[in-house]
Amino acid sequence: MSTTHRLALIPGDGIGQEVIPPATAVLDAVGRRHGITFTYDTLDWSCERYAHEGAMMPADGLDRIAGHDAILLGAVGWPGVPDHVSLWGLLIPIRRRFAQYVNLRPIAVFDGVRSPLADASGVDFVVVRENSEGEYSEVGGRVGTDLALQEAVFTRTGVSRIADYAFALAEQRRKHVVSATKSNGIIHSMPFWDEIVAERAARHPDVAWRSEHIDALAAKLVLDPRSIDVIVASNLFGDILSDLAAAVAGSIGIAPSGNLNPEREFPSMFEPVHGSAPDIAGKDLANPLGAIWSAAMLLEHLGHAEAAEEVTAAMRAQLAEGSRTKDLGGDVGTTEFTAQFLARL
Repeated sequence: MSTTHRLALIPGDGIGQEVIPPATAVLDAVGRRHGITFTYDTLDWSCERYAHEGAMMPADGLDRIAGHDAILLGAVGWPGVPDHVSLWGLLIPIRRRFAQYVNLRPIAVFDGVRSPLADASGVDFVVVRENSEGEYSEVGGRVGTDLALQEAVFTRTGVSRIADYAFALAEQRRKHVVSATKSNGIIHSMPFWDEIVAERAARHPDVAWRSEHIDALAAKLVLDPRSIDVIVASNLFGDILSDLAAAVAGSIGIAPSGNLNPEREFPSMFEPVHGSAPDIAGKDLANPLGAIWSAAMLLEHLGHAEAAEEVTAAMRAQLAEGSRTKDLGGDVGTTEFTAQFLARL
């Protein structure tokens, strides 16, 4: 029985345009073997569009992609366009309109990839980042030139659902959750976070858990990353920890992410986290694995776990055998790496 999925593609800027074609080629290749067909609607939403038209996407952009099964994003950002423009003009509206309140970032150290740590073998954990509220709120403003006020927004609904997701995920893994907090210094929102996480933890008696201050947890990610299974964190804390974790794993070029609407009422969005990398754009140097791994996450989210595992198994095998892009210490370009990967797959 065949299945067809309609995907919205947003290549974006810089190397985003170079890593999306490998990801779709992988989807098509593994799809053929499993009776899955993908159709693609490619959108020019980007900083280049902003420079020409004054907006990252058209006014009805979210309506245009609301009916797609998923969204695959390359990267956005370019010199001359402030980062807050690209973020608030595209990514955050998508995440919030489509209730993508889980940002899921798996971290693993693969054989053949050198970590900056002396011994990072066996590192395998997941950062579950709250993706719709917290520190990245729009509440606040500036008063003249001497005062800026930024309010963090935490709701019982928001904290409860991200904690529930993290504990349910841990039940499928090694049954341990670390909750990132800073309740000794942030007097209102973090004790509120701690209380609700504790309430939700009581519903998962098989999962061990603890709270840990963000500064100590950042050190733990470097000193003892193998002790981590699932981290649940607020928007800002999860953002910082996941990029640190990707560096521990050897390269942010590998790191994938999923912006998930777990109830599947709206499309979820999948993207590598490496950014648009203007310094290497157009030079055949981009590592496509972040986008390919994100495509594997997309497959799993759409119910194709076996196909997703075939993609990640090919990733592990190719890296173990020494085929690596420059960011991983190798000398293989984007095009050659992709061709090798497709042949293996």
